[in-house]
Parts: sequence; structure tokens; C-alpha cells
Amino acid sequence: MNVNVEANRRPDYDPELQAIADYVLDYSVESDEAWDIARYCLMDTLGCGLLALRFPECTKHLGPLVEGSVVPHGARVPGTAYRLDPVKAAWDIGCIIRWLDYNDTWLAAEWGHPSDNLGAILAVADHLSQQRITRGEAPLVMRDVLEAMIKAHEIQGVLALENAFNRVGLDHVVLVKVASTAVAAKLMGADREQLLSALSHAFVDGQSLRTYRHAPNAGSRKSWAAGDATSRGVRLADIAMRGEMGIPGVLSAPQWGFYDVLFSKTNKDQRLKEEERRRFSISQAYGTYVMENVLFKIAFPAEFHAQTACEAALTLHSQVKTRLDEIAKIVITTHESAIRIISKVGPLANPADRDHCLQYMVAVPLIFGELTAEHYEDEFHAAHPLIDELRDKMEVVEEPRYSREYLEADKRSIANAVQVFFTDGSKTEPVAVEYPIGHRRRRDEGIPLLVEKFNANLATRFAPRRCQEIAALCADGERLASMPVNAFVDLLVT
Repeated sequence: MNVNVEANRRPDYDPELQAIADYVLDYSVESDEAWDIARYCLMDTLGCGLLALRFPECTKHLGPLVEGSVVPHGARVPGTAYRLDPVKAAWDIGCIIRWLDYNDTWLAAEWGHPSDNLGAILAVADHLSQQRITRGEAPLVMRDVLEAMIKAHEIQGVLALENAFNRVGLDHVVLVKVASTAVAAKLMGADREQLLSALSHAFVDGQSLRTYRHAPNAGSRKSWAAGDATSRGVRLADIAMRGEMGIPGVLSAPQWGFYDVLFSKTNKDQRLKEEERRRFSISQAYGTYVMENVLFKIAFPAEFHAQTACEAALTLHSQVKTRLDEIAKIVITTHESAIRIISKVGPLANPADRDHCLQYMVAVPLIFGELTAEHYEDEFHAAHPLIDELRDKMEVVEEPRYSREYLEADKRSIANAVQVFFTDGSKTEPVAVEYPIGHRRRRDEGIPLLVEKFNANLATRFAPRRCQEIAALCADGERLASMPVNAFVDLLVT
């Protein structure tokens, strides 16, 4: 046999893709908790998008690629008058959702924000519903949207549990693209072969590097990267629905597959030995675990690893606000992931740099007793040099227990502690917060505050009567679930 030729036997689809496809097509969501949390997630996600429309750096990205173009049955972008093709609408919805770093979070071996997938889900569902009505067919209803959210959360979150894409330099939005592709294809009516084809193209696609999330290159791309990924999911689903063949061995193909090229450290000029290959580790079946356990950002628009640090700093504000010029040292005790991705010293170049700086996010509530999106803006930062003065006095140390319990399935804590030391030798007690207000362990405390956040965000865009109408609808789970998607979106446009 000639060893210099390839055996051209087309494989079956990788089992990892088959598991996702079968889950999306066949799994029936029976968890009342998942349905309920999905409704709150919808509210929170839309509210984050509406709030972002106050920021010109966000809104400059929105609208049609060709000014003045008209799209029949175009998908709408909440809070705007835009009616766009579903791919660009998904981009815009995803962009506004993620812009302020205020929507939900999932923390495991990989991090991410599963509600980013609402960009694809809402754009496709709104467009299809309008099309169906013109054909005399029943539109999709909001229960379809909520189901797609639950499944997108699960795909992104389960893949993230034990697979650290960040360790090989890939950004977590690869998982947004995969999850959005899967649920968008399902909404479009994909059969199993079409859905598998779409998923294979999501993995063979070019993947984003994490460069734009880390010092010294952190910048605003991190605010629209998920919009880009969720819109790409719509595009790939559409390509598959047109009959495009898939790539069955996209993950496992030796030398050319995702595992060998992007997921394993290797000399790319040589084939990997079997023991050198890294594959996905998936230790649990897809269900409703992620939606049930998702983390909400309720108190602060801040990278999630810093949420409890911000809460601790806010608690200390009353003790230090009159002694800010007497501070000698601030010690932040944290977990490994926070140190690796958001602990930084030196100049902060832009708002995206600041909302990924643990020290900045602690300094602001210590000084001002609050932390809002406006606190990251250039003008605010320039006007308050004390922020950087306090940053220079901070020490960040790892607590091994915090790092360990961050990954333990029965805990999933995101712990931080803050302690302030003064020049006269006195000090505050260390304030430790192990579970943020948006954690499942604090749902009873957090959900009423999430509703308040939603109502406040609605008020930034709509008149009081419209706000009341939307809030009342979202508070009624059965009425919301049965509402046609296009009618729901009608309430959100200007």
C-alpha cells in the first residue's frame, strides 16, 4: 500500500455534533424552573440591549449595510426602527445585548454569556413569523423563543464546563456561533442532516482570537464580537438550509480537523500522536442545567469575575469614603480566573479596558458607592484621578479555596474579598462575598432586583404606558409564551 496517499472514506458525522443535533431536534423541555428562568433571562437580556442604545459608540454599528435598503418581512432591532435582513438584525441585537457587559454569564473551564444567542433567535423568529403570516400560516410564538434560549444556553454552557478554549487562545464566542447555528437551523425547520451540516460549518469556520479581551490590546471588539458570532450562526444555518453539504469529520480529522489545528498544541507540520490530541470533554447529557444555573449580572455592569469584589467594595464604601486620602493599601483576595483575565496594572486605554480591570471595578464603588456603565467612559475616568491612585495601592492575591470552589459543581462560587488598610495602621475588616447576587443560591434575593433592573432599562427607551404594557406581559408567563413573536417585537420597536 502506498503510504503517501490518503484513504478517502467519508466518515460519519463526529459524535459530538450528533449529540447536539439530536438534543436540539428531539429534547423536550419539562423543567418548570428552566422555563421560568428563561423568561427572566429574556427580560434581562432585552433590557441590557435597550440600555446600550444610550451609547453612541454602540449605535454607530447599527442599521443596514446599505443605507436606505428595504427588507420585506425584515427582522426588527428592539429599541430602534430598523427592519433588517435576519443576519444583520442578529448582529445588531447581539451587539446591543453585549455592549455594556451586563447580560448573563456562565463560568466554568470556559467563560461566556449564553444570552448572546438571543441575537440569532429573535431575529430569525421575528422574520419567520412575519413570513408565515403573509402565507396564511400560524406564526412562531414566544414559547419557541424561550425553548431556543434554553437549548442555546445548554449547548454553549455544557461545552464550556470542561473545555477551556481560552487555554489555546480562542475566544468563547466560538460557542455562541455553534449554539446560535444549532437553534437558528431548528427554527428554520432543519432536518437532522441540515442541522449537522450547519454545525460542521460552525466549527470549520474561522474562529476569533482572545487578543481583544486582554492587556495590552483590550478594546471595544469584545463588545460586538458576540453579535458577530450569533449573526454568523444565522448565515451558516441559512447556507445549510439551501442544501450545502457538511463536513462530517470537522472535529476529528487528523491534521486538518478542529481538534488538531485549533484545540491541541502541536507542530503544525507534523501529524499529532494520539496521546497529544485534545478532544472535547463532555461529562453530562444536554438538558436544562445551564439555564437553571445561569448567572445574572444584577448589581453591576462589570466582568463577572469581579461582581463579588464590587459588592464587597460597595459594602466598604461607608467606612472609607471620608478617609480616601488616608488609604495605604487595598488587598483584593480572589480566584485564579480573575487574576488571569482581569487583573491588570498600568494605563487603561478605553471603556472596554476598564470594565475588564478588577482593580478599576473595585476602586469606583469604594470611592463613589456605585458602579454604572457611565463610570467606564473616558470623560469620567479623566475627571477622577483618585481611581488610578487607588489602583496603584492594590494588591491582588489568590485564595486557593476560592479557585477550587469556583470549579466545583455543587458550589460554582465566584468569590472575592476586599480589605482596606490606612496610613495610621488601622484597617477595615475583610469583606468577603462568595456568591454574587445573580447566583442561583441567591435567586430569591436576586429576581426582584432583576425585575427592577428591567423596568429601569425599559424606561430609558419607552414612554411609561408602553413600559407598563411590556412589564405586565413579561410578568405573565403563560400569556408571554403564547404571544406571536412578531406581536411581541412590535412592542419593542420605536
